[in-house]
Amino acid sequence: MKVYAAPKVEVRVLATIPATAAGIISEDSLRFVGFLCATFEDRRQALLKHRQTLASSYDALEVPTFKTSSEVSDSEWKCAAIPSDVLDRRVEITGPVDRKMVINGLNSGANVYMADFEDSTSPTWKNILEGQKNLKDAVNHTITFTNPKTGKVYKLNQKTAVLFVRPRGWHLDEAHITVNGKSASGSIVDFALFFYHNAHTLMNKGTGPYFYLPKLEGSLEVRR
Repeated sequence: MKVYAAPKVEVRVLATIPATAAGIISEDSLRFVGFLCATFEDRRQALLKHRQTLASSYDALEVPTFKTSSEVSDSEWKCAAIPSDVLDRRVEITGPVDRKMVINGLNSGANVYMADFEDSTSPTWKNILEGQKNLKDAVNHTITFTNPKTGKVYKLNQKTAVLFVRPRGWHLDEAHITVNGKSASGSIVDFALFFYHNAHTLMNKGTGPYFYLPKLEGSLEVRR
């Protein structure tokens, strides 16, 4: 067990870090995880409780309604511009974060490959950390895979699909990491580790860290 301490934030790793994911878990990356979890955990729990309240009201035959505010409906506003490398998303595929699939997905010829830590990946500790390692190697264009049966070597083409990352949903925990004694948010762990290791590299390449956020249930869960 490793313990990382920061002011008012204690992060514990409760499992062995696989050698195949070397460098993903570090004092600094976990400090980032701990900061985000400590900052947003109360709000996450409140949102999850709100889901239960809404579910109970729907069970009681209340009709769902769309709620807005005058701040939004009566004011002038516009969204941020769409980055140029994701203006065209007509062909987008998704798949798990294992090494071969990441290579094949990025080489597929699609406009976007979405690396999925959610439905496509069994969220074992090993799978999550190896997935982060695979994506880091892909971002750095150093990822390769050799088929142990055939000896065939897989590597990235010069031109690849734009990478999106799909973290786990708000409702899922990461039981192998605790922050101040509570299981960390799986969503935040997936986001934080990818962002920490890859954001600067992606931006230096003229792209960015792009995310698909799954299973959101209403405007309260997406606003800042």
